[in-house]
Amino acid sequence: MQVLIADDDPTIRVQLRLLLTKWGYGVVECADGLEAWEAAQAEDAPSMLLLDWSIPGMEGIEICKRVRKLDKNKYSYIILLTGKAEKKDIIKGFEVGADDYVTKPFFPHELQARLKAGIRVIGLQRQLMDARAILEAEAVHDSLTGTLNRRGIKKATEAEFERASRNKSELAVAMFDLDNFKLVNDTYGHMAGDTLLQEVTKKIRSILRPYDIFGRFGGDEFLLVMPGCNGGDAVKLCNRIRSAIFEHLVPTVEGSIKVSLSIGVCVRNASEQPNVDALIKSADKALYLAKGNGRNRVEIAPD
Repeated sequence: MQVLIADDDPTIRVQLRLLLTKWGYGVVECADGLEAWEAAQAEDAPSMLLLDWSIPGMEGIEICKRVRKLDKNKYSYIILLTGKAEKKDIIKGFEVGADDYVTKPFFPHELQARLKAGIRVIGLQRQLMDARAILEAEAVHDSLTGTLNRRGIKKATEAEFERASRNKSELAVAMFDLDNFKLVNDTYGHMAGDTLLQEVTKKIRSILRPYDIFGRFGGDEFLLVMPGCNGGDAVKLCNRIRSAIFEHLVPTVEGSIKVSLSIGVCVRNASEQPNVDALIKSADKALYLAKGNGRNRVEIAPD
């Protein structure tokens, strides 16, 4: 682990560098507060900061304040190193964001113990952030297919809708539905039905453009978001997907199953679809038109 040292006294910096190197830490040295603040903002900034309170350019307590306003996904453990030992100074240091406090002249063994305590805190913080990232990913992904779930695809659609509105660019969405999926479940069982959903999802994702967004909307319905796509291009892409699925025999535990897709497409029209719900509703209507016209086809919502 790297430690950022900020102290204007070269003797203190040398002493700290020798000790930290001996204890197995990497060291980033700064001779003034402005240099330390720049180093603390770097993408690869050390997770542990050892700051002199009274350092030229920017005091250690000011660096504390500013660091605490940075990205909260990365925690910096801050130890103030200073000759100020009065209670009011210690309290002030903690109030501005310091995690610990070491008075000068410091005792090497005490400093080493406090650094170890900091490492434990940083380790716990990283575990919490990793756990949060996993939970956030699970909250927007479908556990069966691995693609976005209803919440995730709806959120992505809203973001693309706002972008298209802001940039006055084209946006198309398509609602997919597996034809006669209930019959598949009734005939082959739910395990085969789950496999079918997984394999169809995999096949569709292999055809999409890198910037298309795809998710499971619910049951056997899926939503595709196609940024920068007009009606003709959207229908062409959806027909490619439909043909690929229809020509593909899906292997399951109950044998190979042939399946088809009905797809409803809608291109954003500011007057007809003023929001995401209206856009999805129009695509859904086009989907039911595709089903009503014989299934295994693509229909586009009228302008």
